[in-house]
Amino acid sequence: MTDAPELGQPIFVAGHRGMVGSAIVRRLQVLGYRQVLTATRAQLDLADQAAVGAFLRRERPAVVVLAAAKVGGIQANNQFPADFIGENLRIQLNVIAGAHEQGVQRLLFLGSSCIYPRLAPQPMREDALLTGTLEPTNEPYAIAKIAGIKLCESYNRQHGRDYRSVMPTNLYGPGDNFHPEHSHVIPALMRRFHEAAQRGDAEVVVWGSGTPMREFLHVDDMAAASVHVMNLPPQTWQRHTQPMLSHLNVGTGVDCTIREMAETMARVTGFKGRLSFDASKPDGTPRKLMDVSRLTSLGWNASIGLEEGLRDTYAWFREHASEIRG
Repeated sequence: MTDAPELGQPIFVAGHRGMVGSAIVRRLQVLGYRQVLTATRAQLDLADQAAVGAFLRRERPAVVVLAAAKVGGIQANNQFPADFIGENLRIQLNVIAGAHEQGVQRLLFLGSSCIYPRLAPQPMREDALLTGTLEPTNEPYAIAKIAGIKLCESYNRQHGRDYRSVMPTNLYGPGDNFHPEHSHVIPALMRRFHEAAQRGDAEVVVWGSGTPMREFLHVDDMAAASVHVMNLPPQTWQRHTQPMLSHLNVGTGVDCTIREMAETMARVTGFKGRLSFDASKPDGTPRKLMDVSRLTSLGWNASIGLEEGLRDTYAWFREHASEIRG
């Protein structure tokens, strides 16, 4: 395959029920792809090597998109480090190695910006990978994602595969996990602000000092970037990457403080009380801003601003509030 997959070719999206996977499925369908393959966990356990191999052998996808992962916020990563490294390593090895064994030439692996050192120069460039100590609160997850990048690169180097990796910044949007303890900062705060506004609370307490800088990308932008990268001709991809530095950052190129994000969240949810910050709770990495110049040079830029994206996400949250667990 030399160019973008044809609209009739099968594309397997692993993790289609997650926030990112479901957005990628929507994007592919909008673009007219007619064979988007999916499988629920009951139908296919991605941690089961034999089951993954049998599925790929039966379905014969032209492209595999690996959006499946065990994910969570600071508290979940701190509480379940063995689960985060073990489950993600198993999924990645089974899907990436299985794709190679079944002759799949093109694969897209989705990682995370936590692969970069805790104190990486800002904005973080792709070549910051493996240059320093990782953030301790999510190191096991980050190690798994780094292994996924290197697994893709190794199959490219040894077997001539076309396995690509994209590293998104902090994602949010419809389909996010809104668990009050085990979710990322935007869905956790959205739920907290929503409930406080409904009750008429005088105050919302935000974890941490409010000073860390974060970049946030709407999941529909991530899906658009993923399909854009997936469809790049090999010669274009290879001009902008190196054999052992082949991942691309995906983000907006703009960040804000957690305080600024929380103030925007208050506006979006209609919360009228005061904000306070609990500095006894962990802040995590001081700043995480992606250098997205390589992706920009490949013709893609984010288009959804933070407040617009939060309003879209809040509309989805309110529509699905009765279904949200926790």
